[in-house]
Amino acid sequence: MERIKIETEFIKLESLLKFAALVGTGGEAKAAIQEGLVKVNGQVCTMRGKKLLPGDRVEFAGSLVEVE
Repeated sequence: MERIKIETEFIKLESLLKFAALVGTGGEAKAAIQEGLVKVNGQVCTMRGKKLLPGDRVEFAGSLVEVE
């Protein structure tokens, strides 16, 4: 599991996917989220603007990322 430390109160889901290098572009992030390929805390999430807080976990393409 990879841990991503943020310096702000939250990070948006599509930004996290790019920051963690799980996707190359915002367009790829948008498509993956809209297709239901991304889980937040074990639940499929189709909101690309979803605010992630420390402790949230994101699963995508076999990778697990936790926000710190």
